Amino acid sequence: MRVIVVMGVSGSGKTTVGTALAEAFGVRYAEADTFHPPANIEKMTTGTALTDADRWPWLRAIAGWIGEHAETGGVVTCSALKREYRDVLREGGPAWFLHLHGDRALIAKRMETRSGHFMPVSLLESQLADLQPLGTDEDGLTVDLALGPDEIVRTALDALRA
Repeated sequence: MRVIVVMGVSGSGKTTVGTALAEAFGVRYAEADTFHPPANIEKMTTGTALTDADRWPWLRAIAGWIGEHAETGGVVTCSALKREYRDVLREGGPAWFLHLHGDRALIAKRMETRSGHFMPVSLLESQLADLQPLGTDEDGLTVDLALGPDEIVRTALDALRA
């Protein structure tokens, strides 16, 4: 079994898609934001982009969760913007990445209309600048987030079952 990592910039729909995938597979779900230390959340809330030094402990904590669920499978969200971040996540165990990719304007609109999240739209550009698409040697799939959650989940399920 492996863990599915639903990745992408903030506002791409990771939580919606991740919870639906976990439900479809009957496995545990984890939201990456819950692994952030309070200092990271405070930085992002005030519009300050995280540095790699801020991210390493967070990524290692998610990798630990992946390791704990390697036998049973699971779904976790994580921006996983850079290849080196995904390498840290893979240290936890087998992972399959579902990259939710899409138009900057659509993502910004989603971020502006959602409530109860600490990530401001002002940080979207820094995330897009850091984003490195999945490499051809990385296990996973990139889907257009404009498809909508149901179609994305169907596409991911088809790919995982193939």
